[in-house]
Amino acid sequence: MEVDVYNMQGKKVSKVELPSSVFEAPIYVDLMHQAYLRQMANAHLGTHDTKTRNEVSGGGRKPWRQKGTGRARQGSTRAAQWVGGGKIFTPHPRKYTQSMPLKMRRAALRSALTLKASENAIVVVDDMKLEEPKTKLMAAALDALIGSENEPRKSALLLIPGGEDAAEKQTQFELVSRAANNLADAKILNARYLNIRDLLNYERIVMPLEAVDVLKAWLG
Repeated sequence: MEVDVYNMQGKKVSKVELPSSVFEAPIYVDLMHQAYLRQMANAHLGTHDTKTRNEVSGGGRKPWRQKGTGRARQGSTRAAQWVGGGKIFTPHPRKYTQSMPLKMRRAALRSALTLKASENAIVVVDDMKLEEPKTKLMAAALDALIGSENEPRKSALLLIPGGEDAAEKQTQFELVSRAANNLADAKILNARYLNIRDLLNYERIVMPLEAVDVLKAWLG
């Protein structure tokens, strides 16, 4: 699949061939759904807890004798029907984690990237860099890349290659990260940490050419 390559001012500078193994893969909706549910479940801490009748304070002795009072028999004031008593059928700590084979997770990512590519929702830039880490510069760049006059700007997931050895490249992407942090409709993410939730939650994917190479090496 051949797409246009833009600069940060929104002008076309060249074209690039996206790897077909990543951006023209079969689309498995059920696989993307399973991967999404897994990620959301694994983010669930499961630390919720309520006290049972054995954990609340008080109680101990029988409130009144078993027979002869005309009242219902009671064994403890800490039973569930009493005010301040323990709870039943309420949450306790548990694990929500779900497992999914690595091959299936990567296939889900390829499906999501292919879906985005088919919707023309992937924007490739020649080099993602800013002169200063200012939010207004990043907002202006996104307006030029994915904005339109009649509609509000689409939300964007900005992929940076990461793991670069050159200090200059590291500083460059740090400036971009700092500039994008205050944008509510944008998120900066290392391409190596690409996940199904961010892919599906953001309307546009903006990435430099180096990030395309990272995705090809990882998912191709």
